[in-house]
Amino acid sequence: MSFNSLLFAVFLPVVFGLYWFVFGRNYKWQNVFVVVASYIFYGWWNWRFLSLIAFTSFCSWGSGLLIARFRLKGKNPCWISAANIVLNLGILCLFKYYDFFAQSFADLFLGGKTDGVLLHLVLPVGISFYTFQALSYSIDVYRGKIEATRDIVQFFAFVSFFPQLVAGPIERSTNLLPQFGRARKFEYAQAVDGFRQILWGYFKKVVVADSCAVYVNAVFGDIHAYGGGWLAAAAILFAFQVYGDFSGYADIAIGTAKLFGIKLTQNFATPFFSRTTSEFWQRWHITLMTWFRDYVYIPLGGSHKSKARTIANVLIVFTLSGLWHGADWNKVGWGVYCGLLMIPGVLSSRPRRKLTGVVAEGKTLPTWAELWQMVATFSLIVLGLIIFRTESPAQTVACFSNLFKTSTDSFAALLIRPKLFAASIWIPVLLTVEWIGRTEPHALTMKRVKSRQVRFFVYALLSGLMVLYFDNGAPAFFYFQF
Repeated sequence: MSFNSLLFAVFLPVVFGLYWFVFGRNYKWQNVFVVVASYIFYGWWNWRFLSLIAFTSFCSWGSGLLIARFRLKGKNPCWISAANIVLNLGILCLFKYYDFFAQSFADLFLGGKTDGVLLHLVLPVGISFYTFQALSYSIDVYRGKIEATRDIVQFFAFVSFFPQLVAGPIERSTNLLPQFGRARKFEYAQAVDGFRQILWGYFKKVVVADSCAVYVNAVFGDIHAYGGGWLAAAAILFAFQVYGDFSGYADIAIGTAKLFGIKLTQNFATPFFSRTTSEFWQRWHITLMTWFRDYVYIPLGGSHKSKARTIANVLIVFTLSGLWHGADWNKVGWGVYCGLLMIPGVLSSRPRRKLTGVVAEGKTLPTWAELWQMVATFSLIVLGLIIFRTESPAQTVACFSNLFKTSTDSFAALLIRPKLFAASIWIPVLLTVEWIGRTEPHALTMKRVKSRQVRFFVYALLSGLMVLYFDNGAPAFFYFQF
């Protein structure tokens, strides 16, 4: 089941009503209902994969109990944590990476022959997200950051909570798990804010991302037929497609969770207003990057070793991040590219900007220097996304080569295309609203709008745009494939 479907428009109010009006008196019954609703939500794609998420949840829950029991007996439980990591990553690698590495091995040593070697397994939706979430629990129990829970229903609700199950945010047990261990109360103000965030998320997905996707898919589907202007426009629009799609999903997920009295972690913080690539990765897919920071980068030594070791750690993290995004060499190459962009910051002695230091803080507009930094950072990110979007190294080379070729069509002629024209209108609206709300948890908090009439006009306008642009046959969210 996808957020951008009519089915979800029926599913959500039904689940909301049962959650509060039928099971609202006992949070443990609410947890049972959350698990049931989440498994229905996930199983709508393919019910066979429910056993996989249940197995992952059970193993991680059981490993937490075993770690706690061994620690009480004064024994070292490291092998239990290690076994759970190997098991869960083994399942992930089997479904997501086995054919990729088997094909690569065959291409190198067997002349490309793969008879009887490839498994052609269907990739379960969201497996990378819920696997990382389950893994973080057992690691945190081993590190002593959280106590192991004996409540299996509470843990299953933590892993399978439907708003963030298939595309994040990747929640930590220290944040989400305790929320299922206590009573929740319906808060009107929180629910209203949740609806605002949902509305803004749908605007980013349905109006912005889906409009960009039509043009992007057409150009990248036949790269050799287009010159520099077309490709440059497609690359820029792809950046907004991915951002609108993925951050739109995050907004819908976080807003939906608020309707159920649950607070999820912010996953995007206006990344296109970043002044450096380092700042960008503090603001883009925050829960994934902090996951790699805490469970890979810091254990490798982080930045407390030599410069050479720090650079190696950064490249390892970003290469793994690229591989997390997909089992192909372009994703790996994109990860390496992003890691290389971080090296100047590692070599520099200047301190990294923290998330609290937003651009033009306390001012209406950025300085010329800040504007240049944002444009330069965005340009570097767009170049990397060309690697990400193309389907093979050869196609990547062809795309970069064609960027420098002149096109027989003027750039202005592209604007007559309906979807491109729509994107050229709504992307500036997106950027303007997010600039105004760049210091808030989400852009549509409406804190500065005192007039109720103006607020309702904005809600009505966004709702009307959703109806106008909605396509029940539109592709699901981009990150479902990861």
